[in-house]
Amino acid sequence: MCNGFEQDIAYRAYCAAMEAIEWGMPTQQSELDLPPRPHVHISEIAAVMRLAANGVELAPMRFGFPPPRPKASPIFNFRSDERRFKDSRRCLIPVSAFFEYVGAKYPKTRYRFTAAREDFLCIAGIWRPANDDTAGGDFTLLTTAPGEDIKPYHDRQVVLLGRSDWPHWLYLSKPEAELLKPAPAGTLRVTKDAEGAEPSLLR
Repeated sequence: MCNGFEQDIAYRAYCAAMEAIEWGMPTQQSELDLPPRPHVHISEIAAVMRLAANGVELAPMRFGFPPPRPKASPIFNFRSDERRFKDSRRCLIPVSAFFEYVGAKYPKTRYRFTAAREDFLCIAGIWRPANDDTAGGDFTLLTTAPGEDIKPYHDRQVVLLGRSDWPHWLYLSKPEAELLKPAPAGTLRVTKDAEGAEPSLLR
């Protein structure tokens, strides 16, 4: 499942998207709050959109909840199916691309997924306060059943929200079932980044 993404988004594109949905931004933020990151791996820091006292802010957070027990892995994906998130701290993770690795043997084939019609995508997530002072919190990506663009590559997908639904997720002003669902066909553009089996050979 998705364990890495790219966050290389022009700040002007981010501002334009916020203006398009008539969503104000804290005036003290700038492009420094959305630094370019070519590949955010698990346990690394990324910019996350969350509610703040004066609107929506970009906050630096660490990718993945801490392991739930010794020798376990961080929780970087969280199944959204039939769950309720009213009492969760909801967030959006803006990405210029996300990656899926396909194949049974190393090196696996890496596929890069980008928005087909927009400058960037937003993945639905939840966050928790950090247990230390190294980040503004920890976040994980929500997942659901795959849409048509993802099915040839994986049996799950991260939850991608259209821009009109960004406020609905943060304020939970729509039922979860209307938000946390597979992306419609044509949402994504897919490119092959590394050597490996062709998608038509995958099972």
